[in-house]
Amino acid sequence: MNPVISMDQAKIFIDGTMSEPRLSHPEGLAFDKEGNLWCGGERGEIYRIDPNGQSLEIVANTGGFSLGMAFDRQDLLYVCDNKHNAVFRLNIRTNELTRFIDGAKEGIRVPNFPVIDHQRNCLYVSDSYEFGGKGPGVWRFDLTTGEGGLWFKEAMNFANGMVLSLDGNVLYVAETFGKQISAISIMEDGSAGGKQFVASIDALPDGLSVDQVGNIYVSCYEPSMLYRIKREGEVEVLIHDQDAHTLCHPTNCAFWEDELYTTNLGRWHITKFKVGIKGASLL
Repeated sequence: MNPVISMDQAKIFIDGTMSEPRLSHPEGLAFDKEGNLWCGGERGEIYRIDPNGQSLEIVANTGGFSLGMAFDRQDLLYVCDNKHNAVFRLNIRTNELTRFIDGAKEGIRVPNFPVIDHQRNCLYVSDSYEFGGKGPGVWRFDLTTGEGGLWFKEAMNFANGMVLSLDGNVLYVAETFGKQISAISIMEDGSAGGKQFVASIDALPDGLSVDQVGNIYVSCYEPSMLYRIKREGEVEVLIHDQDAHTLCHPTNCAFWEDELYTTNLGRWHITKFKVGIKGASLL
């Protein structure tokens, strides 16, 4: 399957290999309302990068290992942390960092990725459970009170990146070691419906994003590539770096306008390339 986008169209947005501070193997990323890119590092760093990719600063640090992240409409950034088994919340106006969810207390094993549901004022958190073992699943917490619990109880094969559908009524989940994308319907009362198969891919899916027409974008940790699942169901290779250099084990991806940005867990930079379709508005 030939890629839709050639690698010569992919650009390094910011190179943190020799910068000060260094960009420490980023995994999660998210954009704020002003177009600043936020990403995390392997020692708990929470970075802010200006829209032009010219400046890099560490705004906060969990002291753990930052995974997926997402913004709500109040400029609060939610960050999953593997080492601390927690979801932290950062107020980017005050730089105040607090522990929002204590995973050990709740029963979460590996909080991997957060998704904000503005319609229902809640936060979904994927639980990767363990390597080589299936388990539940997806958790849900109230954004105001922090109260919640296990939302989708069926076992999943390393639940990883997630994204809501355009209408907000379906939660897509990347099951990494199942090499598939699944869909969980959200019922009228907010409970989880059944899981449906969306697509299988010949790679290890990690992060998900959607564009404004409903196509799903899948960033893959191995090989270093991205797929696009078109709204009609067709699966296509979007871009593939056979050298694993410009794209090097991309984990999560996020849109700004019609450009898709990816973190590269295997290196020290952020990659971007033009897709030609704008991403769905998540704020």
